[in-house]
Amino acid sequence: MNTRTSLLTAGIVLASWPFAALAQTVWDVSLPWGPNEFHTLNAQAFAEAIEEATDGDVRLVIHAAGALGVRANESLRAVEEGAIPMAEYALFQNVGELPLLGIEAIPFLINDYDELRRMHSIVRPVWEEQLAQRNQVALYIVPWPSQNFFTKEPVEEIGDLQGVRMRVYDANTSTMISRLGMTPQQMNNPDIVPALATGRLDAVMTSGTTAVAQSYWEFLNHTYTTNHLWASNVMAVNREVWDELSEENQQIIMTLAAEMEPDFWEVSAAEHEMRMGQLIENGMTVSAPSDELIAQMQAATEDMADEFAAAVPEAAPVIAAFRNGD
Repeated sequence: MNTRTSLLTAGIVLASWPFAALAQTVWDVSLPWGPNEFHTLNAQAFAEAIEEATDGDVRLVIHAAGALGVRANESLRAVEEGAIPMAEYALFQNVGELPLLGIEAIPFLINDYDELRRMHSIVRPVWEEQLAQRNQVALYIVPWPSQNFFTKEPVEEIGDLQGVRMRVYDANTSTMISRLGMTPQQMNNPDIVPALATGRLDAVMTSGTTAVAQSYWEFLNHTYTTNHLWASNVMAVNREVWDELSEENQQIIMTLAAEMEPDFWEVSAAEHEMRMGQLIENGMTVSAPSDELIAQMQAATEDMADEFAAAVPEAAPVIAAFRNGD
């Protein structure tokens, strides 16, 4: 090989190098939660696993705390329309788009993680089909820890809740709170602390994870482990950008999602006890609600499952199968 040929060959190699680099797929991933919340850490672990398993072909860039400007209740539509390629979002905060996503928030329908897994086994295929119709692919679905009441004043029975301004996050939770005699205040996660600080809220319904992340002990005094409903997140990717991947990389990502999801569930389950301990360390009381209060809450909301099934027809067979132990 003469010098001229060698230089030409070297030039071809050098010229092709930037184009090889440009072949990498990079997806911005929107999350509304802070960088240290466990769902965000799960997403980061998922991103790292994907980059390693695809030999760098696919890279996810995690944007926490709504850094991409997408609010929690805008996420489903943003992914659908391709405004963002990928997002993890709370199902319950997008019930305005797909009402069935709120089925976990039916009060006292689901009692624990085992029952939640059973509900997911029944409803997940329907959720995935509905999301597919909205131009996105569901990769994994992971719950928050059980939901609790965080209040300024002690609560012994339902009369203590009358007129309390309680944060809620969808129509279902708003109905529940109204039936308990409270005043629902629907708002997204980032709006809670400003509302507490300005006195527009007296109480919050959420998980211990959020309570610790937002330092509720600065505003509230009591935690009641009401465990009255559940909430989950989905990691979803826009169908068009998904279809741009090779079949091999699609399979790698799907396999990773299936393998990592059970571990993410375990993280969720461990979160509750850990966060309750941190609330106590920071001066809040943590206690189970009285039997009287739970009975009163259940009585006030006992019709909500049937009402949900009537309002959302596709929910009826799901609720029936769940109640039958399927």
